[in-house]
Amino acid sequence: MNNLEKFRRVKAFVFDVDGVLTDHSIFVFENGKIVRKLNDKDLIALRKAIDHKYKVAIISGGSLNGLAAIFKEIGITDIYEKTRDKKAAYDEFKTIYEIDNEQVLYMGDDLPDYPVMRIVGLPVCPKNAAPEIRAITQYMSPLGGGEGCVRDVIEKVLRLKKVWLPK
Repeated sequence: MNNLEKFRRVKAFVFDVDGVLTDHSIFVFENGKIVRKLNDKDLIALRKAIDHKYKVAIISGGSLNGLAAIFKEIGITDIYEKTRDKKAAYDEFKTIYEIDNEQVLYMGDDLPDYPVMRIVGLPVCPKNAAPEIRAITQYMSPLGGGEGCVRDVIEKVLRLKKVWLPK
């Protein structure tokens, strides 16, 4: 099966946060507050996927702080943070919605994503992912983490289903 056909089969999206939805930059203020930068185009695409009834999960090894509220605001209900075992979180998500591995697009960028990326139907990554992740990916976005790579893959799926453009 070619990658185009794999994009067509996607029914669920799973995304890492740092290095995928962000560019890995973490700003720490004097009071200890941590701030990350998101790309609004990624958020628009995530909302569009949810509006078209795709299942979307966020699985992060770190604390999401204020990001969780933003993800919830756009309609993401499956948010896993401070997750040491991303495969266990993924298995829970997959079981809840009775989704087959072959129907899942997972975008990760580093070693904690590796166990899940090895089993999903469409493992993808941003252009600046770790070499070990690039070696197992089936599509590498020409965009880096936090630069619209999430929109890139969601747009591909929704365009194939002919639901990308507004009516």
